[in-house]
Amino acid sequence: MLIELLIRQPGAMVQIVQQTPYWVWGLLAGLLGLGANQMFARSAGLLRVLATPVAMAILSAYGVISAFGSAGEGARAAGVWLAAALVTAGLALWLQPHAAPGTRYAADTRSFHLPGSAMPLALILGIFLTKYLVGVELIMQPALARDTTFALQIATLYGVFNGLFAARSVRLLRMVWRSAALPSSGVAA
Repeated sequence: MLIELLIRQPGAMVQIVQQTPYWVWGLLAGLLGLGANQMFARSAGLLRVLATPVAMAILSAYGVISAFGSAGEGARAAGVWLAAALVTAGLALWLQPHAAPGTRYAADTRSFHLPGSAMPLALILGIFLTKYLVGVELIMQPALARDTTFALQIATLYGVFNGLFAARSVRLLRMVWRSAALPSSGVAA
């Protein structure tokens, strides 16, 4: 319905944006900053590297539960979200088992040197926009919260985003595990 509305009445988007609470734009700014930071080569500690995927998984889980949890679709949607995340992560790890070229882990400082990538920004925006657009759709059509097809499609989309984040984390954790098994102080990708 949202896309149909925007095609027929493009000015409606202005009203939707104006009625969005200010804190949503603050969250978007923070997420854009987080994602933009990852576009440049940098060093980051193990906990910081794992924080973003965990935060995005929480945001996705909240998106699924807040949209579909109270209408009886929540448990099924959460299961589909988890399954989609696991399948996506497995497929991503199969297709690309190693961290991006140039990624290094220093065991002595427990930190990574990470090359810049636009992928985290794209995934962060994907999760945010999914949450935002689902929220708008549910305000416009509250019955969608009880629509099994809609719930499962959205849960799958969230799962794909989170599976890609999880695969990146697993690749980095593999570097940590390999460094613990080797006598040297660091491991290259």
